[in-house]
Amino acid sequence: MTDLLNRADTLAAFADLEGWYLLQGAVHATYDAPDVPTAVELVRAAFEIADELDHHPDVDLRWKKVRVRCSTHSAGGVTAKDVELAHRIAEAAQRLGAGVLTDPPQHHDIGIDTPDASRIAPFWAAVLGYSYQGDPDSLADPFEGRLSVWFQVTDGASTGRNRPHVDVSVVPEQAQQRIDAAIAGGGRLVTDEHAPKWWVLADADGNEACICTEEGRGH
Repeated sequence: MTDLLNRADTLAAFADLEGWYLLQGAVHATYDAPDVPTAVELVRAAFEIADELDHHPDVDLRWKKVRVRCSTHSAGGVTAKDVELAHRIAEAAQRLGAGVLTDPPQHHDIGIDTPDASRIAPFWAAVLGYSYQGDPDSLADPFEGRLSVWFQVTDGASTGRNRPHVDVSVVPEQAQQRIDAAIAGGGRLVTDEHAPKWWVLADADGNEACICTEEGRGH
């Protein structure tokens, strides 16, 4: 098995690539091609490289924009294979005249508080058309394009709190900006006890959301 890179090693390996970001155990970049045919050519080039390396990225084509996500599923994160693949794709993009966008990626999922995940998980799986994601405490979209759902086990004795909440994962550089914007929008900081892993915010009605980063998670 290819060795998993920790956060520091991953950031160092991508220090020379503008517009590539580490988020949720993968590296991401978005390229803006001059036109649609060039965007299609970049997708073709990416998969030719992937076939050569026997390591394949997730690629999303939206008009002239090509979004690339690289990770090694068998290792559970980023490895040297992803470093080489990303650099080769970046070279192809430069050759084709596709510029990289510097807007960082983000990831959303929904957490539902419950004293017994097994009691409600089948309901949510059926309603959403989702499947179990490796364990019975989380659900995943089979097409990998929508929100993931996970269940946070509580003691069942708490009252007065909302049960669903939204988790928004951002790159660390964006966390404070996102928190400040949420507070300016009428929200409040509930706790920063777990920062920089996550901050808990609430809107004026008490509905909670977490701003999450990968810092301080021990990988």
